Amino acid sequence: MSDLSWKKAWHDGPGPSTPIEYLIHFIKGFCMGVADLIPGVSGGTIAFITGIYEGLLEAVASINKDVFKSLLTFKFKEVASKVHLRFIIPLGMGMVLAILSLARVMHYLIKEQPVPTWALFFGLIAASVIVIWKQLEDHFHVTNLLMIAFGALFAYFIVGLIPVNTPDDWWFIYLCGVIGITAMILPGISGSFLLLILGKYEYITGAVKNPLIPDNMVILFVFLCGTGSGLLGFSKILNWLMKHYHSLTMAWLTGILIGSMRKVWPWKEVLETKIIRGKVKILREANVMPPEINNEVWLAVGLIIVGFVAVLWMDHHSSQRKTTQLA
Repeated sequence: MSDLSWKKAWHDGPGPSTPIEYLIHFIKGFCMGVADLIPGVSGGTIAFITGIYEGLLEAVASINKDVFKSLLTFKFKEVASKVHLRFIIPLGMGMVLAILSLARVMHYLIKEQPVPTWALFFGLIAASVIVIWKQLEDHFHVTNLLMIAFGALFAYFIVGLIPVNTPDDWWFIYLCGVIGITAMILPGISGSFLLLILGKYEYITGAVKNPLIPDNMVILFVFLCGTGSGLLGFSKILNWLMKHYHSLTMAWLTGILIGSMRKVWPWKEVLETKIIRGKVKILREANVMPPEINNEVWLAVGLIIVGFVAVLWMDHHSSQRKTTQLA
C-alpha cells in the first residue's frame, strides 16, 4: 500500500459521501449522544431507530489487530484505509458535541420536566420495537419468541436494579467505562442507567461538565480507556452474532427494547429514597397511571405520538431509499 493516497484511503471504507450525507450522519451521532446522557435510554436504541446499528458494529469491528500493527509501524494511510473512518468520525463528532454541550440541559429536563422527557423516549422505543420486529425472518417461530421473552426479562430485571454506593478508585472507574459502553451498544440497555446503578453517573457527568480541571481530566481519561477496551471487545462479539445468528440476535434485541420500556414509562411513584452525599437518590419506584388528566398529561401523550410517528416515518423513508438504490 505504499502508493496509497490519503484520498483513496479515506474512501476505501463505507460511510457518507456527500455533504448532506455527512450532516445527516453527524445528526444521528448527536442524537445518540443525547440518548446516552439519559439514564434509561441507550445510544444503541437511536442507532437502531436511525438504521445505522449494523453499520456501527461493522465500523467498530474494523478496528482490529492489523490496524494496531499498522499504527505501531506508523503506516497511517493503511490505518485510514482499514478503519471505517467516514462512518466513525462524523458519528463520533456528533456524539461528543451532544455530550459536551447538552449534559446540563439533559440534567435539567430529567429533573424538572421528567414526564414530557420520558414520554418522548417512550414513543421512540415503542415504535422501534415494531421496526426491529419487522426485520425478523420468522416472526412467530418458537425460538424467536423465546429469545424475545428472554431479552425482555433480562432488560426488565436490569432496569429494576437499585443504585449502590461504590468506590472512586481508578480501577473501578475503568470498570464502569467497560460496563457503560457495553450497555450503550445494546439498544434498550442504558449505559447511563448502569452508571447510576454503579453509583458513578453524577461522578462521571460532573467531570464532563468541567473537563479542564486536572482531577476531572484524569477521571475522564481512565473512564475513556475503559470505554475503548469495552467497545472493541463487546462490539466484535455482537457483530459476530449478527452475522451468524442474525434472526436470533434481532429477536433478543427486540425483547431488550420491550423490557426496557419499564424504565421509560413517564408516570412513576417513588417508593424509597436515600440521602447520598447530601442528595436525595431514588432507590425504588413504581410505574403508575397519571393521577389526573391535565395539560402535562396531554403534552406527554402528544410527545409519545410524535416519537412513535417519527420512528415509523424514518423507517419508511429508509426502506424507500433502499428500494430505490436496489432498483
